[in-house]
Amino acid sequence: MSAKPEFRREELLIATIARLLQGLSHVATGASSPIPGSAALLARRRSGGRMRVSILGSRKNAPFTNGGVELFDCAAEGRLDAFFLGGGEIDGEANINLVGTGDYPRSDVRFPGSFGSAYLYFLVPNVILFREEHTRRVMVPKVAFVSAPGTSLPGVYRPGGPIGLLTGLCWFRFDRTKKRFALESVHPGTSVAEVRAATGFDFDCPERVPETRAPDAETLALIRGPIAAEVAEAYPAFAERMFGAKAA
Repeated sequence: MSAKPEFRREELLIATIARLLQGLSHVATGASSPIPGSAALLARRRSGGRMRVSILGSRKNAPFTNGGVELFDCAAEGRLDAFFLGGGEIDGEANINLVGTGDYPRSDVRFPGSFGSAYLYFLVPNVILFREEHTRRVMVPKVAFVSAPGTSLPGVYRPGGPIGLLTGLCWFRFDRTKKRFALESVHPGTSVAEVRAATGFDFDCPERVPETRAPDAETLALIRGPIAAEVAEAYPAFAERMFGAKAA
């Protein structure tokens, strides 16, 4: 029996996100999202080029001439299938905080800011929450400031919203009806107990939780080869640190 290929956590996350994007037509990532960006490029390659990928800040993978404005137009017109959001805080109802903690506006800690997060959260049908750090500092019982709500009241027009939360420890699927996360898989080397200890909110959990599927040799070859070379154009520091790849 051949040994399983070794991989880094970032490669596991890239492979996992790429699977979640299968079958979609248009995926976009922000200007500071190298792992989702790599995953979108991997998913596009596996689609035979049928998937459209828009990476803000990229010259080769951004069809826009006016950046975020045109991205928001795509979302409003229903022409964007998936996007990625994170947060300085994320709670069990999929609310995200990108503003800060403490008594607003005199926050003790300031985060980067909400930008268009609430707008895209309402309009993009498959929003994947993504945050590598999985600690009780980030995964909180209730966010201090709601930059973008995970769910809305009945009657509110909202075609978009979260499908789940991917972290450095696990993958949670989000149930919009229950307004709760359910643990779907734990990453190799991680236990359910570790996830519970690192999570400030309650979540549903089956009796047996599978392990997140590890990337196979073929997937790793794609990530370390053509995907590394392609993503280096938009995220040069990440590509060089991870793969030793430089932008052409």
